[in-house]
Formats: sequence, structure tokens, C-alpha cells
Amino acid sequence: MNKEILRLTIPNILSNVSVPLLSTVDTVLMGRLSVTHLGAIGLGAMIFNFVYWNFGFLRMGTTGMTAQAFGSVNRTGQVRTLYRSLALAGLISFLLILFGSPLTDLAIDLMKTSADQADFVRRYIRIRLWAAPATLGLYVLFGWFFGLQNSVIPLVITLVINLINIVLSYIFVLRFGYEIRGVAYGTVIAQYFGFILAMLFVVWRYKDLFGRSSSSFLWSVDWSEWIGFLRIHRDIFLRTLCLTLVFVFFYRRSSMGGASILAINIILMQLINWMSYGIDGFAYAAESLTGKYYGARDRHRMDMVIRYIFYWSVAFAIFYSGFYGLFDKQIFGLFTKDEQIVDLAHQYRYWMVLLPLVGFASYIWDGIFIGITASRAMRNSMFFSLIIFAGAFYFSSEVMDVVSSLWLSLSLFLFARAMIQWWMFRKSYWDLD
Repeated sequence: MNKEILRLTIPNILSNVSVPLLSTVDTVLMGRLSVTHLGAIGLGAMIFNFVYWNFGFLRMGTTGMTAQAFGSVNRTGQVRTLYRSLALAGLISFLLILFGSPLTDLAIDLMKTSADQADFVRRYIRIRLWAAPATLGLYVLFGWFFGLQNSVIPLVITLVINLINIVLSYIFVLRFGYEIRGVAYGTVIAQYFGFILAMLFVVWRYKDLFGRSSSSFLWSVDWSEWIGFLRIHRDIFLRTLCLTLVFVFFYRRSSMGGASILAINIILMQLINWMSYGIDGFAYAAESLTGKYYGARDRHRMDMVIRYIFYWSVAFAIFYSGFYGLFDKQIFGLFTKDEQIVDLAHQYRYWMVLLPLVGFASYIWDGIFIGITASRAMRNSMFFSLIIFAGAFYFSSEVMDVVSSLWLSLSLFLFARAMIQWWMFRKSYWDLD
């Protein structure tokens, strides 16, 4: 069982760690220009993620449904899920591009973006929206590969995308002087290259799967299946919307505190991204394996998967906590040359030590719930956790500074989510969906 977990987890970790590496490079490039550029790239990425994170259901729902079809040896169900998810991604992409400008302006207003940063953020978002078809298509394809117990192909694609993105961003920013536009152009080009590469992998690796399925049957109108398909995506969308609201509030309050507070929290959030993408390697393995054994109705192996994945994720959380506690100043110095920002960030290092320990379980439970497509339970647990986050900030902000209050609220949010999901799982188990 450990071999099966690590076979999926190691490529996922390598793939996921490269994602915050890309964000880190973008942050470093902008930090070398000015604090204004640093804040603008953080806000731009957050606003952009506010739009894209909400469509993460395209990957998560596809993983769960495909993994269950794989476990029950339902070949037609595997292909049908891919076709339907790609069609839905295409429709959403069209709407995003069509309404991109008003959505961007609305997001800038909601985030209380300062006048000197608003123009930078607007350029960044409007350019990156043109990558919507490729980005959302990759969500679907990655979810499909994970559902088929294949984490190597997503690793290869992610590494290629990030390598191209980093090189182009460096050239566009430092050689051509495009500043924040250069980072956006690099991302758009890399995303389309990655989508084309992913489609080539589908044709090369799984052509036999498609050849044995009837396309007319795949596209047949079965309203009960479509309703179930859309219900899962709807619930995960609402769950992700609650999560996004937490981070939008986090960045909005940081922005209202001024450029220094915003810069500190952007740097600290980069460290959380490193942690989350590492732990998510095990969460993705949980999605694939619990989905497979849930589809096969193999309760014994599903219990083993859950238990062993938690063992591994605890070890990783302790590693991240210790690493951040020992090398915080050296890490902060990678993001900015401003000694004042580094010293201020150092004062809040204890949150970087605490959060991996209290937050890791929420990522793993998400993976388990995605694998068994317990979308309604995911939605409800996130809703209750959002209320806890809001209450924690309201009360703590009266006695703490804004940075500490935000990180305390985020820590309680992650911990509460894990506890609620654990209780739901223990209570309902096979009836969660």
C-alpha cells in the first residue's frame, strides 16, 4: 500500500512544488522592481485565482468520477467524464473571456486596490484571461489523469509549463522591460503549450480506451447522469467559492493595511503555498486511491489508504514547520531586498511554524472527500468553517494587530475544516454522497 501511495504521491509533490516555484519567481522578479510591483503581482494573482479557483471543480470532480469509473472497470464512464468535463470547461472559458473586463474592474474595486497598483493589476488580469481555455482544459485533463491513477503525465506537463513560463517571464521582464505584462504573457504562452502537450498524451497513451467506446453513446442524453454530473460540480464550486472568499478577505484586509502589511502577508503566503502544494501531493493520491477503492467497494483497502496517507502527511507537516522555524530570515530574504520588510516578516514567523501542524489534515480530508465524490459534505463543511473564520477575525481583531488576527483566523479555519470533515466521515462513511 505504501508503494502504491508513493507511486502517485512523489510525482504529485514534484509537480505541485513547481507551482509555487513559478509564483515565487514571479514574486522575486516584481520584488526586484519595487514594493508597488510586488504588491501588484500578489493582488493580480489573487484576483486571477479568485476567478480560476472557483472552477477547480473541473479537476476535482473529474478526478473523483473518473477514479470511481476506473475502480469499477467502467471504460465508457471514464471517457464520458472527460468529454463532458471538457465541454463544460469550454463553455466557462468563453464566458470568462466575454465578461473579462467588467469582472476585472469589479475585482479591483472589491480588493480596495490602491490607485498606483490598479493599472498594473488590470493589465495582468486582462492578458492572463486569454489563457482561460487552456488553463481550464488542463484542470480537466489533470483530473482525468489522476482518476486513471496516472500522476507521471501531469508531472511532465507541469514541469514543461513552468520551465517555459519561468524562461519567458525572465526574458519579457528583464530583457524586454515588459514589467508585469511580461509575467502575464509568459503564463499565457506556457498554458497553451501545456494544453496541446496534454492532448497529445491523451491520444498517445489512451487511444485504445477511446477506440472501444461508442461516441454516440458517450454523448447520449441521460438526464439522471447529467444531473448527477452537474450536482457534483455545483457543490464543489460552492465549496471553492467559500474558500476563495476567505483568501480574498485575507488579501483585501492586508491591502487596506498599506504596502508594507500587504508585502509581508504576500511573502508569508508564499511559504504556505509551499506547504500546501507539498501536502497536496498526498491529497491527490487520496483522491485517486480512495476513488478507485470506493468505486470497487473495497472498504478494507480504502481504510488502509486513509491511515497510511495520514502517517506520511504528518511527517511532512512536521518537516515544513521545523524548516520554516529554523530558516525564516533566509527565506524572507529571497523575496525582497527591503530589510525593513524582512525584519517585520520575521516577527510573525511563529505562524509559519504553527500553520502546517494545524492545517495539513484539511488538505487530506479534501482529497478523501473528492475521491468518494462527497461533494455535498465538502460544501457544508466549508460553509461552517467560513463562519468560524469570520467570527475569529471579528473577535481577535479587537485585541491583536491585523497580521496576527488574519493568520490566527486562517489557522482556525483550516483546523475547524479538518475536524468537521473527520466528524462527517466517521458519522456517514459510505453514505456521504
